[in-house]
Amino acid sequence: MCLSAELIPEQLADDTDYFSLYANTGRQNVGRISSGWVGSLARSGFAPPSAVWDFVTISLAVAAADIACNRQGSADGWTRMIELEVALHEPERWIAQKPSLERTFRFLTGDFWTLNFRDGGVAPPSTTAPRQTDADCVALLSGGLDSLVGGIELAATGRTPLFVSQMAKGDSDTQRLFARHLGGGERHSQWNHRITVPHVTERSTRGRSIVFLAFAILASTTLPGWQTGGTTDLVIPENGFISLNIALNAGRFGSYSTKTTHPTFLEGIQRVVDEVGLRVRLVRPYQLVTKGELLVNCSNGLLLRELAGHSTSCGRFGYYNYTHCGRCVPCLVRRASFLRAGITDPTSRYIFPDLATAGRERGPNDVGSVATAYVNYSDKGVDRLIGGALSFAPPGERDSYSAVFARGMDELGELLRVHNVL
Repeated sequence: MCLSAELIPEQLADDTDYFSLYANTGRQNVGRISSGWVGSLARSGFAPPSAVWDFVTISLAVAAADIACNRQGSADGWTRMIELEVALHEPERWIAQKPSLERTFRFLTGDFWTLNFRDGGVAPPSTTAPRQTDADCVALLSGGLDSLVGGIELAATGRTPLFVSQMAKGDSDTQRLFARHLGGGERHSQWNHRITVPHVTERSTRGRSIVFLAFAILASTTLPGWQTGGTTDLVIPENGFISLNIALNAGRFGSYSTKTTHPTFLEGIQRVVDEVGLRVRLVRPYQLVTKGELLVNCSNGLLLRELAGHSTSCGRFGYYNYTHCGRCVPCLVRRASFLRAGITDPTSRYIFPDLATAGRERGPNDVGSVATAYVNYSDKGVDRLIGGALSFAPPGERDSYSAVFARGMDELGELLRVHNVL
């Protein structure tokens, strides 16, 4: 239950988690979502229409439910059945979108969602001095290598992006550094969902990415083009290999296969956005490009080399005290991309620098999975490895998706050969 503070009952049901939207109730058994944010946004000149604000509220509620529901209690240790009730400012327009949103969130987190929207939600922030930027698009800036290259390319093509970041410990300083160097220091919105759960949380956090998109859509309302009735480009800079995130073996389904920028997820969000008239176009410029190719084709190699070492790729960055582990799939793709581009890897440190021995060290690692997948790909062809993972794609697009996956595997294979893993 994600409700405005005044709607939260005095007597709480035992089988339900309660969250207060945008306010702190002071009750230890009630969670909080973005307490005080409405006032902060208003003071900063944000006055989004109700449709945008309710989308932000839905997204934050999904993220809260995602981390509040522990997967260990489910029948298979992963898939949950989540019933989520959210109070919205104007819920009527969203009721027709429930089936689409439920399917989209099912794909994103791997769970079965039942959404219920009710009235009484928090009104959007308002101001007498609306904020306006001189930007002509919005771009996600995570602090990762892809978002850095994406920002460089936008500037090189004459675009003026408003950068939007979802704050994360270990990445926030990097996000600001990148924005300054990309000429967007004054065009940078950096927000944290500030969700507090009154008990032990789930660690998989697959729902977090919907908040990133919601933040970007909120920021888009300050652009001149949006304010004059136009459609705003929301640029999502993610390489195609990671975006597809095809399971490399049978053990990598579910928890090991995130879908945060997968075409199916983003197309689901785009359909909902279009239906409710949010006037944002999700743009995926690197959907058919590998990470190595992203670096090879970068328009400003000097700036890339200057800043790449500050970027974050590791899937276990926080676990290793904000240091790249060097052996998870995102780290392996990162290392392979520098090799492909002929750039000396500028990463200050990998916990496991030698991949030939990293696979024998204790703890979870992906070196063996990637090596096995590459051997299967080499021996049996890319289609055997992909299986039905591209069933979402129209026939005319499957070859392109298959090709970018194959080229990504080639980059990984070369990395493993250099490290004498193969």
